[in-house]
Amino acid sequence: MSVEGSANFHPSIWGDHFLQYTRDFQETGDRSVKHLELKKEIRRMLKAVNKTSHTLELIDAIQRLGVSYHFESEIDEILGKMHKTYRDCDLCDNENDELYYISLQFRLFRQNGYRISADVFNTFKGSDGKFKASLAKDVRGMLSLYEATHLRVHGENILDEALAFTTSHLESVAKQVCSPLVEQVKHALVQPIHKGLERLEARHYIPIYQGESSHNEALLTFAKLGFNGLQKLHQKELGDISRWWKELDFAHKLPFVRDRIAEVYFWAVGVHFEPQYSFTRKLFTKVIYMTSIIDDIYDVYGKIEELDLFTSAIERWDINAIDQLPEYMKLCIRALINVYSEVEKDLVSQGKLYRLHYAKEAMKNQVKHYFFEAKWCHQNYVPTVDEYMTVALISSGHPNLSTISFVGLGDIVTKESFEWLFSNPRSIRASCAVGRLMNDMVSHKFEQSRGHVASSVECYINQYGATEEEAYSEFRKQVSNAWKDINEECLRPTVVPVPLLMRILNLTRAADVIYKYKDGYTYSEELKDFIVSLLINPVPI
Repeated sequence: MSVEGSANFHPSIWGDHFLQYTRDFQETGDRSVKHLELKKEIRRMLKAVNKTSHTLELIDAIQRLGVSYHFESEIDEILGKMHKTYRDCDLCDNENDELYYISLQFRLFRQNGYRISADVFNTFKGSDGKFKASLAKDVRGMLSLYEATHLRVHGENILDEALAFTTSHLESVAKQVCSPLVEQVKHALVQPIHKGLERLEARHYIPIYQGESSHNEALLTFAKLGFNGLQKLHQKELGDISRWWKELDFAHKLPFVRDRIAEVYFWAVGVHFEPQYSFTRKLFTKVIYMTSIIDDIYDVYGKIEELDLFTSAIERWDINAIDQLPEYMKLCIRALINVYSEVEKDLVSQGKLYRLHYAKEAMKNQVKHYFFEAKWCHQNYVPTVDEYMTVALISSGHPNLSTISFVGLGDIVTKESFEWLFSNPRSIRASCAVGRLMNDMVSHKFEQSRGHVASSVECYINQYGATEEEAYSEFRKQVSNAWKDINEECLRPTVVPVPLLMRILNLTRAADVIYKYKDGYTYSEELKDFIVSLLINPVPI
């Protein structure tokens, strides 16, 4: 095992900054009179628009500004009717805009679960079977097509081709003199809409939308007021959670763990940002933080004999069964059990206590798989890729965090929902694969330097005699295929209600953002600007 305290994680970059948010919170923004008036006006606008192209643009703006949760039923009704009478012609008056609008409609249908054939894009191919070179002049249309390709599923070769075609040309555009459109291209090449966190992308899009001459002033103001009002709620929650963390004093009592409370809460906001999910965000943050501490105990500090006892103690889930453990493990288990005990009171009052059983079982399962990895590390054993992934998909945390995200949802969640989740369905397997492989690709060098278990990268290199870059290439393909699985699972009819699948999709998006270039959780400077924009700085009104 690695030497005690060998990880050398940097301290929190925030200090006690977020403790100030426990004071002077007032529910404004979302509840303001002006906000409610604007909401009614936008609802009227949605009903009044009768031109398909204008309707598509309005819905796209509403969704990209992060306020679609106010109009879910209206948007679904409009797209449902549009889908039933779907025609890919007569979308716009100018044929030069066809690529933009056909791609936009395709993306909106797919984003909202409606099936639509990718054959609509055949019209943009020439007699040689390739996309027409002349399309490259239409940057707005190319960007729209690029965004649409990220909703592709298996077997859609035309969208694979479209992604390669648009990416190549847009990369050339990105090198041109800056303009608002070029800036959008640069951002999209880094963070496509479909793979971005909705709240983060809304913060990025608000000033872009404001700069468009055709923007709707009522919608823009509504989005700004809503963003700032919801930010105040998020700040209050983060302040409460920071106080909880401060009272635990783990930064001093367990100095070998990562002190990342703001980063964990950012993760929680990425999975469920809407105001009605306050309970879920707080629970999710505490559970993922306890999971992070446990991960660091297995990876960094624990001796194998201690970890055996620690694993058994969590399996028993009994505060009276920890006498044999060292003090630092006792501290962790007490805090862990307390988190779930606090939730128990709320779930009893809601008549949903059964959910706690699934939450505990998911945590136990993750811990058990952490111990598998610890034993491999202790034995200097390098598993095969398949052997590694069987364990590492669970230790990625996605099954555990998906379970926690279900616990705090409303009556739409049933026992059958949890049974489905525990059956290891396709969407969970795919989400785990994205999270695990992206994490491994950006963190394995640091992990190996501190004696961590072999990652998927080392396993692949060892099994196939491959180079590091060959391993990366293979895993990028697997991540791409996993996204296709998730996209397919989100198309109607879905096996479980869409809001449940959205939690899994959002967890996957969080992995894409946090592990895109570096382990943004461990190296929290990577997420600093995101956290400032979401949780500190309001949008200028």
